[in-house]
Amino acid sequence: MTDLYKIALRNLLRYKRRTLLTASLITVGVVFVLIFVAVSGSFKAMMIGQITDSMMGHIQIHKKGYVASIDNLPLNLNLKSQAFARMDELLRSRKDIEASSPRLKFGGLFSNFAESTNVRLNGVYPEREFKTVPLLTSRITEGKKTIGKGEILIPALLAKGMKVKVGDPVVIVATNQDGSVNGKQFVVAGILEGVTGPGGRDGYIHIEDAAELLRMPALEISEIAIRLKDFDRLRPAFQEITKQLEAEFRKDDKFPLEIHTWEGLSPFFNIARMLDVMTFFIKLMLVALVLISVMNVMVMAVYERIREIGTMAAIGTPPGKILSLFMLEGLSLGVLGAITGGAAGFALLSVLNLSRITFDFGLQKGLLLRASVNPMDFVAIALIVILVSVVASLEPAFKASRMEPIVALRHV
Repeated sequence: MTDLYKIALRNLLRYKRRTLLTASLITVGVVFVLIFVAVSGSFKAMMIGQITDSMMGHIQIHKKGYVASIDNLPLNLNLKSQAFARMDELLRSRKDIEASSPRLKFGGLFSNFAESTNVRLNGVYPEREFKTVPLLTSRITEGKKTIGKGEILIPALLAKGMKVKVGDPVVIVATNQDGSVNGKQFVVAGILEGVTGPGGRDGYIHIEDAAELLRMPALEISEIAIRLKDFDRLRPAFQEITKQLEAEFRKDDKFPLEIHTWEGLSPFFNIARMLDVMTFFIKLMLVALVLISVMNVMVMAVYERIREIGTMAAIGTPPGKILSLFMLEGLSLGVLGAITGGAAGFALLSVLNLSRITFDFGLQKGLLLRASVNPMDFVAIALIVILVSVVASLEPAFKASRMEPIVALRHV
């Protein structure tokens, strides 16, 4: 096999210009795919990070039916204190969960003593919330980066529209579950930059203030947001958490909870899927490019070397070895293109990262592009290129191995 491979390499070097052109086409294809995968992956990771780390978390737990009615922020679908305590203990015991944050969500009336408007609010434990969604503090453009009792973080659009500044007193009026109305005065502690998506324009207060405003005898929770230590384990972690909660809370074949990953709650998941589909079709283009390039070279090689193939067959070379010879030539072209394409692609990615390109996403400004490729993605691309190169050489190689020696030797 070693001798056969040497002959295959020698044959490729006999037609240096054609071999170089084919290898260059494969290289360009590999570079193009690597750059696209890296840049689109960077955009996707940034987009997901902005959504999950600034407001949503990776996984959320609600009482069954809450998400379908979430626009109304129903107080009658909150998790009761006893159920929340059991869930909280279970979540804290899991080593794959970095942080979790209970939230009490409700709608109310926001007043600056001169005019009023509607507002959506989250009652949270500040320390737990900031650990669960660490980018939340970066959204605070004015004021302090925390919430104390009697303080409120309000969205920038609300602050601008109502002409409210940090330090100003405001009043929140809310209707509790029984239908009675209660009000409480707060001091504006900070202004929040908005983010596109569910909950991206909500205000925040301390959860104990929220329970007091809603006159709850025992604390109730609208949702629990969870942040994982390893985001890549989102799907298995989601399945494990669901299984644990079902074992704990399912009774009479009824499960009173619903658990969602960020994918099921954010419309941006569809954009992430579009990026994946685009990447898939770009890889298909690479396959087509390699297939056409290698097949063209191998077909020409067979037609130009018919008498040579006839001579090999006439001296007793088995058809299997002739087949292997041409397939090894295709394999060599694929390996050469994959190696040079990988080297050039990673070099260009390094230049791209050193250029420190920045861009804006929604209301987030100056985000730095960090283009990188998972080593396994490169291995997959390289294997695709090599496999397609071998497949492309199969038909010409099979044709060469089936030539009749007499007919081949008579070919002019």
